[in-house]
Amino acid sequence: MRKWLTRLLLIALLALGLFTLRSFQQAPLHHSQSYVFGTLVDISIVGETDERAAVLSNHILRDFQQLHQQLHAWKTDKQGKPSELGKLNSAFAQGNAPINLSLQLANMLEDAQALSSQSQGLFNPAIGHLISHWGFHKDEFAAIEIDEAKIASLVKDKPSMADIVIKNHTAYSNNPQVKLDLGGYAKGYALDMAAHYLRQQQVNNALINIGGNIIAIGKNGDKPWRVGIQHPRNPSAIATLDLDDGWAIGTSGDYQRYFMRNSKRYCHIIDPRNGYPVQHTQAVTVLIPPHNKAGVLSDVASKPIFIAAPADKPQAAAKLGITHFMVIDAESNVVITQAMAKKLNWSDANFEKNHHVRVIHTD
Repeated sequence: MRKWLTRLLLIALLALGLFTLRSFQQAPLHHSQSYVFGTLVDISIVGETDERAAVLSNHILRDFQQLHQQLHAWKTDKQGKPSELGKLNSAFAQGNAPINLSLQLANMLEDAQALSSQSQGLFNPAIGHLISHWGFHKDEFAAIEIDEAKIASLVKDKPSMADIVIKNHTAYSNNPQVKLDLGGYAKGYALDMAAHYLRQQQVNNALINIGGNIIAIGKNGDKPWRVGIQHPRNPSAIATLDLDDGWAIGTSGDYQRYFMRNSKRYCHIIDPRNGYPVQHTQAVTVLIPPHNKAGVLSDVASKPIFIAAPADKPQAAAKLGITHFMVIDAESNVVITQAMAKKLNWSDANFEKNHHVRVIHTD
């Protein structure tokens, strides 16, 4: 197994250990794990027989795998055929002739367009060429030679979600440089899809975790689900919080997909305004109240906050209606909203003691 993948799985497994702190309740707890969307997926179901929980979990994992194959922007399937998103990207590059979309993808793109507009372009799934240039479209990546002229050229083309015209389940792009990468949206969409399915199946208590994007259904026994927030520089938790029914949480960090060059860290979160990976922030965690798109928001909302300049992060959060968030900057200092601070329990006392923690108020 590749070195980075081994590290990612180790971190994920350690983090997942936090989510079973209350697994001693009498009701049966069933765990299922798989590897989808380039990360570890964990499904915990409480109160069902192992047989039924296994059937439900397998259904969800099949849906996840199908969604992953549908939305993979570069890889082909076993028969060498591109994904639906891959076909769309090829059509965008060739001209502005409309291409048919599935109803599901059309709805996703319309939603991603709205969220991109709401974030004033900081959430921008249209910058696939920049992601590819930095090498973050691969399963394995390494330090690259930074080509300033090429990056400037890709930024100058200004690919955006607004360039895409969606009508009657067809789409085309007014900008041939648009290349979609829905990696910052798909995990959240999958969370909502899975939660909706489990509720339809009358499952009252479950926790779905896709690489740190998590949504809760009901409780873990007689108490809320407890989740951990990872230390951005160590495979341990700096804090925990209780995730109530319908709430979702997500973190964007610079500590999983990155490379080092000349002692600088280059992570996969790219600022579409200048084309470079963000270096002023280590991690952003958002907490989303119950909402029919809580999973999507847990995935999407952390990115614009991460990308925004330190002084602009509260405004970036406000544009997306986010009142619960925590930022850890490049010096490991913390800015946290009062609403988020009320829900947080610091599990690493030294972290809180040794780093400046500033609580801010949001309207």
